[in-house]
Amino acid sequence: MKETVLNKFKEVFGDTEGAKVFFAPGRVNLIGEHTDYNGGHVFPCALTIGTYGVARVRLDRKLRFFSMNFEHLGVIESSLDDLKPEKEAGWTNYPKGVMWAFGEKGFKVPSGLDILLNGNIPNGSGLSSSASVEVLTGFILREFFGFEVSNQDLALIGQFSENNYNGVNCGIMDQFAIAMGKKDHAIFLDTADLSFEYAPVKLENAKLVIACSNKKRGLGDSKYNERRSECEAALAKLQKVVDIKGLGDLSEEQFEEHKSVIGDLVKERRARHAVYENQRTIKAVAALKANDITQFGRLMNESHVSLRDDYEVTGAELDTLVEEAWKVEGVIGSRMTGAGFGGCTVSLVKDEAIDTFIKQVGEAYRKKIGYQADFYVVEIGDGPCIL
Repeated sequence: MKETVLNKFKEVFGDTEGAKVFFAPGRVNLIGEHTDYNGGHVFPCALTIGTYGVARVRLDRKLRFFSMNFEHLGVIESSLDDLKPEKEAGWTNYPKGVMWAFGEKGFKVPSGLDILLNGNIPNGSGLSSSASVEVLTGFILREFFGFEVSNQDLALIGQFSENNYNGVNCGIMDQFAIAMGKKDHAIFLDTADLSFEYAPVKLENAKLVIACSNKKRGLGDSKYNERRSECEAALAKLQKVVDIKGLGDLSEEQFEEHKSVIGDLVKERRARHAVYENQRTIKAVAALKANDITQFGRLMNESHVSLRDDYEVTGAELDTLVEEAWKVEGVIGSRMTGAGFGGCTVSLVKDEAIDTFIKQVGEAYRKKIGYQADFYVVEIGDGPCIL
């Protein structure tokens, strides 16, 4: 891939003098969905697929962007003096947002850049291609301009830019998982205070298989922000009777005891998901530590049911992928991952069942949904790096 992106950079920008090659991973969340903005726990890991970038510093204020994933758009030009979100700027709003966010945090980007990107994360899949681009951009800026920021800072700046520049009310999980990734480990992160630990994911005779529904969804205009405000409304009601900062502070028992105060059945279901999903995530990490992969799989399944019935973010495509996965012998657990309404599922599948899984689930999906799903057998990888 390094040669491929360098050759393309040379073709697009004339030469490769002063250019460096970078990589930032995508991520998948194993369990703990829609808990990250509710002060709960998440359990994501970085993947070995992600975004490759070639970048070099310019002597002027000009920004030139090119994406091998959107070649038809050609080179998109901009300037450091004109960092504002624009619909027509398309994907470049993500790297530009990070440059703007660095400036807001007191790290003014001193000169322009030529940047070429090539991602092998399926587009619109919910494996965090946008957060991957954000962390990659931050990493590039730190490398070239010597900004004193940690990888954790890169995650926070990425989230700040997506919230305030791109207008997507995302939590911290995606950027954190990408910036802090560690090979063969998932990150058990408490989003309330950003305390975290690495938990080894030892999958003996099993692999993570991601199924991409190929149903596109846009985060900003999906019901994501709506779910957030429903949870905030439920939290406000609960806070009148119990001393909590977020829904993640509640045990299942506390929630059941006080839920009637919410006074709205839909908001009650949303809050129930946030509370129970957080507890499931804590139990899932304990199961992994005890090497009880069967229990981990069971909790993944329960997570999907909750996302389907209480949070209502799955839809026919994701439900079909998961329900068909559950029918295959050798599937330890399967659930939707990401924001929902399209995107991907993640399944734990025994090695000997992978081919059957892909064939059987793929055929059933095509028959029911009318187009095909794509499958990726993935590994857990490290965070951003220079290649």
